[in-house]
Amino acid sequence: MATEFKPSVLVSDVFGSAGDVTAVHRDGKVYLRKKVHVGRTPTPAQAAHLEVHRRALAAWRTVPHEVQEVWNAYGAEVEPHRPPFDHLAWISGQNLFVSAYHGFYTFGREHVPEPVPFESFPPFALQALGASDVEGKLELRFSVSGLEFVDGARYWLYGTFKVLRPGKGNDGRISKRTVLATGSCVSSSVVMMVPDWLDVWPEVEGLPVVQVLGDFVLLDEVTGYRSQKHPYCLQFNFS
Repeated sequence: MATEFKPSVLVSDVFGSAGDVTAVHRDGKVYLRKKVHVGRTPTPAQAAHLEVHRRALAAWRTVPHEVQEVWNAYGAEVEPHRPPFDHLAWISGQNLFVSAYHGFYTFGREHVPEPVPFESFPPFALQALGASDVEGKLELRFSVSGLEFVDGARYWLYGTFKVLRPGKGNDGRISKRTVLATGSCVSSSVVMMVPDWLDVWPEVEGLPVVQVLGDFVLLDEVTGYRSQKHPYCLQFNFS
């Protein structure tokens, strides 16, 4: 059972987890509840992601201390991707390093990154253009706007999402897939391909319209960094 957190002059807000207690923000209030531990076996994708993360942490430990300090200085200028979004918090150099490491891995160029300053990402907006089944792969076509005055070739759309029946709410039991676009945002139209999609979301087979629900970011091909998440719920018509 959740207990409402009462702010004080010492602690005004609570985020994240400590021990077996986690803080939940709902309707402007904060509740403390017992953390739920689910003993489920990670999927192959989750296991692969964990291995990349372990390699990133191992790589960080090989970085000379003076270079780590450069990372720390750059991290002090970066707002976290998690709340509180109050423009007062920052991330560590290790977090920034790991973010770049994961980004380059996603591009197929896993290596120990060099420290570079974090540059603000351009704001962007997505629209659904259409969907197709291409030899058992789900092709999702997006329109990306907002990058007209930047070098779109360095930014790639990257998302974690699920495909649902139109109008269906979010269901934690339905699997997600994390997908990198097939090309950069140099064009306003980008494509994502999801293999074996009907094995993942069989309930949408044969529907003329599907709903895509998830979070999307821009990945920077130059630095490996990613933008803040943008949540979207889009409807795609099949052609």
